[in-house]
Amino acid sequence: MMQTKEVLLLLTEGFADWEAAYAITGIRMSQQYAVKTIAAAPGPVESMGGLRTEIDYVLENYSNFDNLAMLILPGGFGWQEGRHDDIASFVKKVREQNVPVAAICGATIFLGKHGFLDGSKHTGDELELFEEEAGYGGTDNFVLAQVAVDGGFVTANETAAVDFAHAIFGLLKVQSDEDNDGWRDYFNNGMVQ
Repeated sequence: MMQTKEVLLLLTEGFADWEAAYAITGIRMSQQYAVKTIAAAPGPVESMGGLRTEIDYVLENYSNFDNLAMLILPGGFGWQEGRHDDIASFVKKVREQNVPVAAICGATIFLGKHGFLDGSKHTGDELELFEEEAGYGGTDNFVLAQVAVDGGFVTANETAAVDFAHAIFGLLKVQSDEDNDGWRDYFNNGMVQ
């Protein structure tokens, strides 16, 4: 029996619970992947909205990279608290395995300040926020867009939860392209038009 591939949701204290909600729900509903949580330390992590989430894996103990389909980093204020070098080391290991990394809002700034986005088209909340970070060298690759997919990265600004999920669904092939586009239109435009 083939093992179900995992999608990891990397959580920091104060993560923005809504930013990855569409993505992880759609992935889980597809039943093609198992969504698991990972964090720098054991124990529950609390979101901006006060949701306490149990952690399945701790960064330093995770070794199942052969079974990893994607790493998702939701935004939140936790990315502004320190450099998170332990998380950067983990992202490096993930990318060395050619596993895509999806980041939204503040998590894009984290990737930028660690140099991950220097060679890839990317987006985020504002170029100025990236340029404030000493390790960022990707100014020429910043695009003003809701979402950007390039070089193994999916990046999105804080208002792009639906487009972020749409891009993730496309990479993971959780549904047909037609169904994926219909899903995005429905959640972007609403039921009543």
